[in-house]
Order: sequence, then C-alpha cells, then structure tokens
Amino acid sequence: MRVRILFFGQLKEVAGRERDTLELPEGARVSDLLRRCAELSPALRPYYSAMAVALNQQYTQASAPLHEGDEVALIPPVSGGSGTDFRSSSKPASGEDAGVTKILREKIDAPAIAEAIKRPEDGAVAVFEGIVRNHSRNRRTLYLDYEAYEPMAIKQLEELAEQARSRFAVRDVAIVHRLGRLEIGETSVLIAVASAHRAAAFDACRWLIDTLKKTVPIWKKEYFEDGAVWADGEPFPEEIAKPSDISLDRGEKPASK
Repeated sequence: MRVRILFFGQLKEVAGRERDTLELPEGARVSDLLRRCAELSPALRPYYSAMAVALNQQYTQASAPLHEGDEVALIPPVSGGSGTDFRSSSKPASGEDAGVTKILREKIDAPAIAEAIKRPEDGAVAVFEGIVRNHSRNRRTLYLDYEAYEPMAIKQLEELAEQARSRFAVRDVAIVHRLGRLEIGETSVLIAVASAHRAAAFDACRWLIDTLKKTVPIWKKEYFEDGAVWADGEPFPEEIAKPSDISLDRGEKPASK
C-alpha cells in the first residue's frame, strides 16, 4: 500500500524534502513507517525523541494501523505561538467573522475582532495579542516566517475554542493566527474571550495561548542578520505519543524498566 508522508519545520530541512510517498506492506503500522523513514533519512533519528506523529490530521500512536492513501505527518515541537472543514481568509476578521477560528495571510485586525465579539450580556472581553519582537537569542530579529500544517491546525484551533467554552463557561472565543512573513511589531496570533465575568475570561485566554503553543502544528522561522533558525518549540503534552516510545530496530515498545 502507498502512504503519503509530510515533513514540517526543521524536519523538512533534515529530511531534504517536504513530502514523500512510501510503499509499505499490508498490515503496516505507524512504527513501520517511522523505521522506514529513519532508514531513508538517518539524520531524522535524533529528532524522534521530541517530535509527534499525526495520522490523517489527528495526533496518533506508533501502534496505529495504516491503510492505503493515509497521510502521515512528522511534527516537530510547535511554536504557534489546534471534524470541521478547513477555512482560511484573505481578509481581516471582523463583524460576523468574530467568534470563529481562522488562519490568515494578511494583517490581523485586533481591534475589530475584540469589538465584534462583544455582546450586551458580556461583562468582560479578555484579549491576548502575540506580536513580533525585534530580538531573540541575543540577536536582532529582522522578521519571522510562519508555516502550518493547515488542515490540522484549523481543526486543532476549533477544538481548543470549543474546549475553552465548555471548560471555563465563557460565552464565545475568537482565535486568529497569521502565516507567512511577519515584520517587527505585527500581530502573529490574536485570542479574544467574551464572558460575563473577568476571571473566566482571563483564565480561558491564558489556557488557550499556552495550549495552542504546545499542540497546534504551527512553526516559526526566525531571520537574523547572520542567518535563520527554526524557533525552539515547547515539549508536547504527555497525552501526545512520541516516536521515542518505539524501537527503531525491532518491535514496537521498549521493555519496561
């Protein structure tokens, strides 16, 4: 059977390609695909201890079975800062677009989003705006470039918004993330939370950005005067299985310690 494989962030540079198609025997699992990738690109091996794997746009385990036409993505730690159709927009979100999740390639209109999400029953709107700063790693930053596994990213963002509404009992949530080249001072991510009370809005807003930066497949590359590097991502949550849980030589699980 044939399975598509995608590489993102620094992994596409390590592998020397953005995508590939592998021929695997019937009954193969994600672990078999990972071993095959390591054979074809040995330089990937050191990264297996930190990355995650997505199967058809959902995080998965190494033991998951594969089928003809599946899409497997190798996902390095994200630096986004997460069953709905992918939506993107070329216009800043405002008005009727408030309360949704979007991925844009144009400037984010933060004031318009914050204003549009308000309703008469709200007592608070908490807003987090991530902006591009002019320094990182003790060097002057020239600009950033964001990329994403877009279909999976929008699904993850929508799931986070729904979880926030339920978990913190807030009325509505808007999450907008930008891709492409961003200049110093521009907004990369905007989160707005509307609620009857300020505590819930603050708590939900903080949880959303912290979780987004650990789970949503969005990466940034930092450009300096003397070169460029992919930003270090935060470790994945424990519930997201990593390829380090398998042996690349044989078997699927290491012996219990």
